[in-house]
Amino acid sequence: MIAFIKGIVAYKDAEGAVIETGGIGYELAMSVHALASLPACGEPAQVWTHLAVKEDDISLFGFSEPAERDLFEKLIAVSGIGPKMAISALSTFKPADLIAHITAGDVTAISTISGVGKKTAQRMILELQGVLKTSDGFDMLTGVEGNRALQDAASALESMGFSAEEVAVALKGCTETETGAIIRYALKHVGGAQ
Repeated sequence: MIAFIKGIVAYKDAEGAVIETGGIGYELAMSVHALASLPACGEPAQVWTHLAVKEDDISLFGFSEPAERDLFEKLIAVSGIGPKMAISALSTFKPADLIAHITAGDVTAISTISGVGKKTAQRMILELQGVLKTSDGFDMLTGVEGNRALQDAASALESMGFSAEEVAVALKGCTETETGAIIRYALKHVGGAQ
């Protein structure tokens, strides 16, 4: 599997981007939120990927970070949801908001996703509700808009040079509520893991 692509943004539009690396341009279908996080054409970027292979099609999907890819992979595991519908879901809602709607069982909100009817929304909630409550990605770092201290701490750690994935691992299990305490917890956790 291709875990990520690091290269130059050669092209991007409303549905995807082309990342050039080693003289090869990789075409990636991406959510609008992942596309918005990409730098301008000609700039370097790293995009996390998922390779979808079907009988008549091979497609590469791109994500801004591993947690977004993990959510995509959970979505396509739901019966009746393919990669294109999962990208549509990630374009309709930011990952944290989508997780919040699923865990809250909000059928009406999920039904606003293009191609998702009431039954598909109910199936998505049924199959993912328990799974997403215990996952490590966006729901922990940004799942609750009100959890400003955790978001601030994550931003501060990223500005120190830690990747989003390292930050997610370092903050796993953190119960602190103050930004400074969260940062100290994460630094201790990262230091102990090395």
